[in-house]
Amino acid sequence: MKLILLNGPPGSGKSTVARRYAGDHPPALALDVDRVRAMIGGWRSSPGEAGLLAREITLAAARTHLSAGHDVVVPQLLARPGFAERLEALAGETGASFHEIVLLPGLEETRRRFAGRRSSEIETVEPLTEEALAAAYERVVEYASTRPRASILGGETTYQAFLASLT
Repeated sequence: MKLILLNGPPGSGKSTVARRYAGDHPPALALDVDRVRAMIGGWRSSPGEAGLLAREITLAAARTHLSAGHDVVVPQLLARPGFAERLEALAGETGASFHEIVLLPGLEETRRRFAGRRSSEIETVEPLTEEALAAAYERVVEYASTRPRASILGGETTYQAFLASLT
């Protein structure tokens, strides 16, 4: 059983990879924190508080699914300590292996992918300017450098490369 943290900037493919993995490995759970946050009433008026609540809900749901013996994939942009460590601790508590993977396809590819998203896919996140997207990308790069056991997949990241990083 695996707990997989997929980190990366907006547009890096985190949610797409998580959904594909869950679909290919039933009953794995793709547990998107941003979608959980969007289910919290009034989240836009207090996005910070809603984000913290969403992470707590995510941890509880992941615990339930892992305790039942099933894989969990959490796609989430992380740029500061805290949540990754909590996920790693949860993996240890439930006997799951922990895999931290950072998707960094390059800033230009990230911009292209982000621009190509359908509006329904991005309703759960705040609008990003070009500058904000570039800043988010750099924050993920900086944070990833502090996570020595994280697997960083760059360039033309394929689903097969993601699967290979889990071994």
